Amino acid sequence: MNSSPTAVGLILGGASGEHAVSIRSAATVAAALHHPSNAARYALHCFYIDPQGRWWGPELADAVLAQGSPASAEQLEAAARQSGHSLARGGFRGLPAAALEIEVWFPVLHGPNGEDGTIQGLFTLMQVPFVGSGVLGSAVGMDKQAMKAAFAATGLPQVAYACVSASQVASDPEALMGKLETQLGYPCFVKPANLGSSVGISKATDRASLLNGLRTAAALDPRLVVEQGVAARELECAVKGGGGAALQASVLGEICFDADWYDYDTKYSEGKSHTVIPAKVPEAITERARAMAIEACGAVGAMGLARVDFFYSEASGELWLNEINTMPGFTSQSMYPMLWASSGIPLPQLVCELIEGAREWHQPSLGAPTP
Repeated sequence: MNSSPTAVGLILGGASGEHAVSIRSAATVAAALHHPSNAARYALHCFYIDPQGRWWGPELADAVLAQGSPASAEQLEAAARQSGHSLARGGFRGLPAAALEIEVWFPVLHGPNGEDGTIQGLFTLMQVPFVGSGVLGSAVGMDKQAMKAAFAATGLPQVAYACVSASQVASDPEALMGKLETQLGYPCFVKPANLGSSVGISKATDRASLLNGLRTAAALDPRLVVEQGVAARELECAVKGGGGAALQASVLGEICFDADWYDYDTKYSEGKSHTVIPAKVPEAITERARAMAIEACGAVGAMGLARVDFFYSEASGELWLNEINTMPGFTSQSMYPMLWASSGIPLPQLVCELIEGAREWHQPSLGAPTP
């Protein structure tokens, strides 16, 4: 092992509706890197992407991480004065100088512009290893239409669903709803294809709520998925590894909640949901889900880390694959780190394994050798 600590670039925030969740996840990862078992091994450097997509160096990033909330307008103005950058426009304008020293990137970003292959493409061009899936796995895993098509091609079981475009919602919503009622019935769930953390998802129980859900989702994403509602328990499995090493699946966990369904408020509010780890399901279901989780990663090309979600019907014994998350939450309430802790891998060790794995999974590709 190198005598000097590895420079790890932790990225938080992001131009996404999951900006605030990212900050909470990053705080958990930072705490793991500061753990005595890792403190001498890694040098943590934080970088903040504001909601407009502008990158900021450690000074502002550290402040955001410490306060646990997005940068205020005053903080952004102060950072802009100090760096000489203008706030007149958003978007990527180059990396802060400190980024040039990073040896491994850890993008704790959820949703668009962080979990969808865009930033993974930047790291690939930089030829610097990074934690998580590459461009393909991230992009396919992020878009629910592409993800479901990949699962279907592999023969993995899913609940009935329909792919919808925002243009269909705008042009002829009555015809669209009639088709969905015939194909899926009620209840059904309307989802933007490229958002996570239950952002923009709604449950439809009649035509009025279906129309409202379609319009809400269409305002967030031009690609939508509508799924048939099923009476089922919600199970989750964590996966890590890949590259030259075999993928590993954790024990199963179950999300239990009192709300009608597992929406954003229920997911991120204290006391509104709880987890059961390991999930109390038959051993055969556990083993089938763990095998399906690894198959799901293979179907979309995911590696590094992922959380795979399932629906399980006790009445029929059916197990359906719901979705994959290639950058799952790392908050104090998030299943991914809890599942691995229950599998015998505590958080500091898990984060260490992900970083060290990244150095093997994403070796720089330098193209053809020089003659």
